[in-house]
Amino acid sequence: MEQETNGVVRLIHKGEEESQAQEDIWNCIFGFTEMAVVKCAIELGIPDFLDTHQQPVSLNKLSNVLGCSASLLYRILRFLTNRGIFKEVSTENGETGYVQTHVSRLLRRDGENSMAALVLLESSPVMLAPWHYLSARVAKENTAAFSAAHGKDVWEYAKTNPEHSKLINDALACHARVTMRAIIDNCAEIFKGIESLVDVGGGNGTTLSMLVKAFPWIKGINFDLPHVVSVAPHCHGVVHVEGDMFDSVPNAHAAFLMSVLHDWGDDECIQILKNCIEAIPKDTGKVIIVEAVLEGKIGKEKSLKDVGLMLDMIMMAHTSNGKERSAKEWAHILTEAGFSRHSIVQIPAIECVIFAYP
Repeated sequence: MEQETNGVVRLIHKGEEESQAQEDIWNCIFGFTEMAVVKCAIELGIPDFLDTHQQPVSLNKLSNVLGCSASLLYRILRFLTNRGIFKEVSTENGETGYVQTHVSRLLRRDGENSMAALVLLESSPVMLAPWHYLSARVAKENTAAFSAAHGKDVWEYAKTNPEHSKLINDALACHARVTMRAIIDNCAEIFKGIESLVDVGGGNGTTLSMLVKAFPWIKGINFDLPHVVSVAPHCHGVVHVEGDMFDSVPNAHAAFLMSVLHDWGDDECIQILKNCIEAIPKDTGKVIIVEAVLEGKIGKEKSLKDVGLMLDMIMMAHTSNGKERSAKEWAHILTEAGFSRHSIVQIPAIECVIFAYP
């Protein structure tokens, strides 16, 4: 009897494992759905409209304002509410209403902490197409997935497609706003004494504008390719300079690189960093690198390892040689570039801050 009981227990346990396995695979099969529906919500303007109202908004009111089908909108909201992106509460009339959550507030197009531009970039047809070439990328190392999909690398594509270039610049600016707050709040000490700072690959200057505002003694030099800085907005305290970081970097007391080096292979990173060393004082200069470090954790419990590993897959799909790196791999690159020492500081973000000294 006891053996039979154990046998039943084992059978049930096996059934539970198989059921969980099927659930995991279904989630994998339809993994794209959440991103697609979130993109739909952003494009419809749902987070923006809800944010302008202090009270719950009914389905009918929301559908009328947005000019869309109430029945279809309900299905969108049902999906996203189930994911915890929006929340259902009762209106004053006892109807079902919808309100923002901490997650949906990140999806406002013009929100201070908005991550909507990142969603719109990564869910765009241009950025989705290379994923279909990922297996070829792995099987044949010289077959870049983005180039296979579009006939040119991501930077050349952006250079000749202004709309996509704007998507990239908006997404980078969005990312900069999120990460720079963590850096300013946790690493303010490192910017003391820096009179001039060159942001290598600084995009539209969002990063430097935040730094100069927080530390007004810094003269900012926003350095990027001509087609990027030509459309960069004016920023108080920031000068836009065009050029190629593989050729040289403008002189400054310190160099700053955020989410730049992960786009490139080791040899390219070493060349960029050597050019940064040439641009800063040998005795007092420093290079500040903001990148993911795959072992990095925040606090004792929360880990962003999964996000870092996902970013590594994005690098594989969207760049020729880019990748996310471990602390050991960063140490190798920095040593080969000519730095004598470096330190890694964890911040409440996907990235860490790496301080490197010649």
